[in-house]
Amino acid sequence: MLNEIRVGLLGLGTIGTGVARILIEQQELMRRRLGKTVRLVAAADRDLDRDRGLDFSGVRLSDDAKDILTADDVDLVVELIGGYEPARSFVVTALEHGKHAVTANKALIAKHGEELFPLAAKNGVAIGFEAAVGGGIPCLKALREGCAANAVLSVYGILNGTCNFILTKMENEGADYADVLKEAQELGYAEADPTFDVEGIDTAHKLSILAAMAFGSKIKFDEVFTEGISKITASDIESAAELGYRIKLLGIAKPHGVDGEVEQVEMRVHPTLVPVDSQIAQVSDSYNAVMVSGDFVEHTMYFGRGAGERPTASAVVADIMDIARVCSGDAPDGVDKLAPPMAFCENERRELPTLPMADVQCEYYLRLMVKDEPGVIASVTSILADHRISLEAVLQKERSAAQHVPVIMLTHETSEGNLQAAISRITQLSSVDPDVLILRKESFGA
Repeated sequence: MLNEIRVGLLGLGTIGTGVARILIEQQELMRRRLGKTVRLVAAADRDLDRDRGLDFSGVRLSDDAKDILTADDVDLVVELIGGYEPARSFVVTALEHGKHAVTANKALIAKHGEELFPLAAKNGVAIGFEAAVGGGIPCLKALREGCAANAVLSVYGILNGTCNFILTKMENEGADYADVLKEAQELGYAEADPTFDVEGIDTAHKLSILAAMAFGSKIKFDEVFTEGISKITASDIESAAELGYRIKLLGIAKPHGVDGEVEQVEMRVHPTLVPVDSQIAQVSDSYNAVMVSGDFVEHTMYFGRGAGERPTASAVVADIMDIARVCSGDAPDGVDKLAPPMAFCENERRELPTLPMADVQCEYYLRLMVKDEPGVIASVTSILADHRISLEAVLQKERSAAQHVPVIMLTHETSEGNLQAAISRITQLSSVDPDVLILRKESFGA
């Protein structure tokens, strides 16, 4: 049929059901916006018996993905299975058979995007992944298109709703991490095995995509410095508040070079102290936010639901509509009218080295447990001074049951290498517990 693009859907879980719902129930609205029809013609899932509350009449259902990947009546394949495999193999097969692909799979793009982008180009088809970062927030589209005239100066993101929910709950209720994590699991915010979220891996996947899109580099997920939130205590959140900060799990990416030429890319994910009056500090519960600063646009911020059936499905279908706007089943040409998937022409993207973490410049929050003895603080500050680290603030908390006193220190800016060298010496002191918490601080002005 003329002016029609036919969609095959892999996965009818939470997100897949949301995508199917939009394609079925919003078809007329989409036709009015596009001037052509987007039609769900096939869907595959291992469980076809579950009632999803949708009328699938006219949709071919199968428990075998191959029925969609090579079907003649499918122009675009939506992959919503998740994980690395078989998702990668399915998308590769779809692209090799001349079908456009759309995915919400951040792990797939972060790990295998550099294989998939050229494969899509070679076969003259498009690949969309807006839903892979930020759920329903159109942050990739904003970075790829809205900020296209800018040299990007920084990217900051709260990119994992589970972690943000936990930290918000800990702050509001003064609760400990373990108790809030259990509640998050009971509410369905956290998985039974929460490692992927709480240790920062999910955020690192997303940050690696954002960084590559921002700076015209290749995706290097394996080189993102990554720390999670599992060591944060209610006392740390309270101490940060006393000093005028909130703790958020941030993904941070910055370019480094001279005369505007990017030579290295800084990428790090970790719990971060942010000023309590900053915009990003106001992002609470399971919401996500991405801040992009450009040399002309200055500070921009994109905020919304970072996960869930409806927001994520909305982003998936937005990609489908972008592709449908320039392509249809009878006229597949037109991919070159879309912005490049990673915001830069493929032959202009570069292999940029990642800035070593030791060279990162930061301000720091240190939590030390020290014996209540004369001269301990003097010994610690002397070591810091040896490594050219000055202090902005010091808090001494009440003695704990273990007869150690929590001491909180905020440093002025120094390199990670200097800080780690100093901590290595400090933990050799008999009066200091070796378990020192190091948090980094960002004092951006937005």
